[in-house]
Amino acid sequence: MGVEKEESKENGGEEEDKERGRGEEEHKEEGQEGKEEGKERSGEEEEGGTVIKETEKQIGSAEEEGAKKPPKRFSLDDIIISSESSTTASSLIITSGSSKSSSHSQSPVVSEIFRDSGIKDEITESEKGQIDSLRRSSKEVKEETGQEADVSAQGSKQEGAEAESGELAFLEEERRKLSQLKSGGPEESMVSTSTEDTLFQKEEASKVYPLTMTWSFGWNSFLPVYYLRENQRVILYVCAHTAVIYNVFRNTQYHLQGHPNIISCLCVSEDRRWIATADKGPDCLIIIWDSFSGIPVHTIFDSCPEGNGIRSIAITRDAKLLATISDAEIQKVCIWKWTLAVETPACTLELPKEYGFQNYLTFNPANNRELVSNSKTQAVYYSWHEEKGMLAHSAPILTEKTFNKLVGKFSQSVFHLKLAQILSATKEGKLVVWDIHYPPSSSVSAFPFIKPRKLVHLQKEGITVLTTVDNYIVTGDVKGNIKFYDHTLSVVNWYSNFKLGAIRTLSFSKNPASLPTEKSSLPTDCTLKGDLFVVRNFIIGTFDATVYHMTADGTKLEKLFVEPRDAVYAISCHPYQPLIAVGSVCGMIKVWDYEKKVYLFSRTFEKGLGVQSLSYNPEGTLLGAGFTEGTVYILDAMSLENESPEPFKYSRTSISHVSFSHDSNYMATADVSFTVAVYMVVVKNGQRVWEYLARLRSHHNSIRSLLFGVHLDSNEPRLLSLGKDRFLIEYNLMKSYKDHLVVLDIHRTDQGTYPTCMIWYPPLTKELFLLICNSCYKVKLFNSTTKMCRKTILGPAYGSPVEHTQVLPVRSTLELKKRYLVFINKDKVGLQILPVDGNPHKTCAIVCHPSGVAGMALSYDGRYAFTSGGQDCSVVQWEINLSALEAAVSLGGEDLTPFYGLVPGGREGKFYRELEDYFYYSQIRSQGIDTMETRQVSEHICLSELPFVMRAIGFYPSEEKIEDMLNEIKFSEYVDTGKLIDKINLPDFLKVYLNHRPPYGNTMAGIQKSFNILGFTNSQGKKVIRREDFLNLLLTKGEHMTEEEMYDCFTTLFGLNPEGWKSEPAATPVKDSEICLEEELPDEITPEIFATEILGLTISETSGLLN
Repeated sequence: MGVEKEESKENGGEEEDKERGRGEEEHKEEGQEGKEEGKERSGEEEEGGTVIKETEKQIGSAEEEGAKKPPKRFSLDDIIISSESSTTASSLIITSGSSKSSSHSQSPVVSEIFRDSGIKDEITESEKGQIDSLRRSSKEVKEETGQEADVSAQGSKQEGAEAESGELAFLEEERRKLSQLKSGGPEESMVSTSTEDTLFQKEEASKVYPLTMTWSFGWNSFLPVYYLRENQRVILYVCAHTAVIYNVFRNTQYHLQGHPNIISCLCVSEDRRWIATADKGPDCLIIIWDSFSGIPVHTIFDSCPEGNGIRSIAITRDAKLLATISDAEIQKVCIWKWTLAVETPACTLELPKEYGFQNYLTFNPANNRELVSNSKTQAVYYSWHEEKGMLAHSAPILTEKTFNKLVGKFSQSVFHLKLAQILSATKEGKLVVWDIHYPPSSSVSAFPFIKPRKLVHLQKEGITVLTTVDNYIVTGDVKGNIKFYDHTLSVVNWYSNFKLGAIRTLSFSKNPASLPTEKSSLPTDCTLKGDLFVVRNFIIGTFDATVYHMTADGTKLEKLFVEPRDAVYAISCHPYQPLIAVGSVCGMIKVWDYEKKVYLFSRTFEKGLGVQSLSYNPEGTLLGAGFTEGTVYILDAMSLENESPEPFKYSRTSISHVSFSHDSNYMATADVSFTVAVYMVVVKNGQRVWEYLARLRSHHNSIRSLLFGVHLDSNEPRLLSLGKDRFLIEYNLMKSYKDHLVVLDIHRTDQGTYPTCMIWYPPLTKELFLLICNSCYKVKLFNSTTKMCRKTILGPAYGSPVEHTQVLPVRSTLELKKRYLVFINKDKVGLQILPVDGNPHKTCAIVCHPSGVAGMALSYDGRYAFTSGGQDCSVVQWEINLSALEAAVSLGGEDLTPFYGLVPGGREGKFYRELEDYFYYSQIRSQGIDTMETRQVSEHICLSELPFVMRAIGFYPSEEKIEDMLNEIKFSEYVDTGKLIDKINLPDFLKVYLNHRPPYGNTMAGIQKSFNILGFTNSQGKKVIRREDFLNLLLTKGEHMTEEEMYDCFTTLFGLNPEGWKSEPAATPVKDSEICLEEELPDEITPEIFATEILGLTISETSGLLN
């Protein structure tokens, strides 16, 4: 039975919280916790759990006798969070006599989170009647069953008080039921009702997002793995910006998503209920999760506004406090009372640089007010004096003279189990023992401090992990040994015969070890008594990204998973099976069944061979692999054995691209030294073997795409490469021969920007196109034969240009009419509906790898997309839900409605009104300003007027862009009708303008970038261009001007001629147009002078846009 907590406010806001807790026999009273803001609280604490007391409000007119009597106390058996949101939760649910108290009571309770004092419900007359009805029916049931209605506190001595308190609780329960009836559902949240088994029993949520993470391959081996639950063998680890709760027995994952940056640290509470994660980067977050439900219960924003995020985090044994150390040059230690839902720390302390970079932090399990952290060279002890509002610290300096021995670099530190000491492990296998000296109780100004006591040479191997469990001090070292010591630092037992890698993390089960039985197979310890060595089961994580489970009874070591320990750049999906190949720089290729989430087979290459690129051939029988040092392997797709006797070694640099022709007779590779190489199948002695054909350094900048196609007339393969040098090159494979790769044609794709990727556009029209994305967020369609730019469209603009894109495969021929693109940019993966037309609602994107996306692959049936994260060592599987994207498009409107939102003010704004004026003025101008004939106003303007209107509204295209716009309009219907278009209407003009203009306008940053390239640094440290060089650039570089054109421009810019006077039939120069540029232009031109004094533009102080 539950009662919803309310807060009463009387007499100017004074509140009195009264209640008495009822718990089970093992609950122990801890006394009063203090006073805060005129509120008195009494509480009961149990190890791992807290019961707090809250104000009870009388029900009002629902029970007149209860209103006349003073409020009575009643019991709280448990308190649980009622909201599923980390930022909007506002209440607590109080349950009494819950059958789930065993799981709840073992968990620390979030006592002050989500308080909402603004909710005041009043009971209406109709509600009174329903309450009475509920009361009568409930009493009848209780009389029949013989059960008591009393739900008051256990241990109450007065029977009358019990009855009255029980009646109050009963009324509250009835009111809660009434509220549920009115709202149509229960008020209890998943956090309040969840148990250990809830997380993996959740029903699959409805697919409301176009892209949903379904699996994460990989593990950040620089962060620990935690053993959450033993019964299902549930572990917690981090993969990029996601914390993964992995159920080993069920082979299922639950993803804790919410961080905008790579997670840098995490910790869990003693009872494994609460998880705290933090990241480092802009807008860093600290999030506390409920591991039972997977819900974020609290989020701390801007936890380190002046730094770069959080480097280390720790949580107290009772989970009430968090401590963090920032990842800034000047590190800051903060203690957070996160249960109060505050956004600022309870105390902070800045650490001197001399302490080194503190990267490990932990609380004293026996005292929440004590912490220890360490860098490689310094250990720091902290004592928090809350009543004084300060965090005192002690950091003695250790040198070789301290012990007359080499100490070594610190790895981790812990508090001693039984003594007032701190132990710090070093990479030399030694242990520094620090004594904690507490001041006498009579001293007011003194604080605790530490002193080095002794240096214990514990072992030969460097210690990487130091922790405690039960009565043992546990170490893990660089040789993979795990050793257990007692409180006197005498060795008790060790595990050294498993040949593990360097130990990164040890995490013990929260369940105590079972007592030995006759069936137990426990080892004996190395003491003289030879007792059985009893220890909890534990998880082992190593630096080579392998995770093991150790069952102490029987000493059984089980390998849970092995992940790449280095960057993952290469991924490729099988063309007709649910298989994905993942290649890592560590030289490992792993193949997974991505539907069953099962690892199938792998191959690790010799040292020095890092996998950079992978590609299956269209038949799915071969896997081409390019390596970081230039080697190319052709492997059997099912065994990963060499298909050719020897690998190909024709490049000295990393292989960035591997591609097969449609008939699998050719394979092409590209390397980072701008070279394209081709390999082909030849028949020798009746067998098909692969041979090297030729290679050519065809580009002078990085190759962005390598693409095979098909000649429509002969079905022979075509090969094209696209480089950052803006050249699209097609090769003639038929005329190429040994060591000679023939180039068929070369075309330049861009002018001021560079291309980023290229694919074949699906045959949605009669004309076959190449789709090329560029660095200015544009998508261009080029005729596949003539290479003419036929259309330019605004592409996805999500913070960075598209880096790679693929057409989503279809499952049946019925789906060929509706096609989609999947793309990645710097840190996101997204979808786009075809055909491309610039509609912003046709695209969506989600952050997939905050540190950068390295590659992308699509499943053969179009159900999944895969992204590799490069340096974050992970691959993420995304389920694609196209109906969700289609729904978003329908909500965005039809026809021109989505495009109106791209201009300032929309359809009724000032900008669009001006565009209409210019559009119709252009009709008048084309007919002649001074003509006396009847005006013929239509809905179109001739194409020759298009450049003038574009410039009039603030878009200044180059001559090449003008030609592209004119060709786009002129040939828009040519394939269908055979006719050329010579005019354009206003809606089509708006689309052309929006698709061709710079997506973020002209900015000072763009001008500054040009000056950085063309100019030099003057004596004042500014980038400038000399006047002579500036004029010479205008006359000789790019779309250079004639002298007449240049002087005309300057005379207009300096006000000697009216703007556009040569294009206006009635306009003539009003001043002497002779101009002396040496007098008008300064000797040195800065970006600001060029933008404001020459072009006459204004610079926005907030956005840097030029107006």
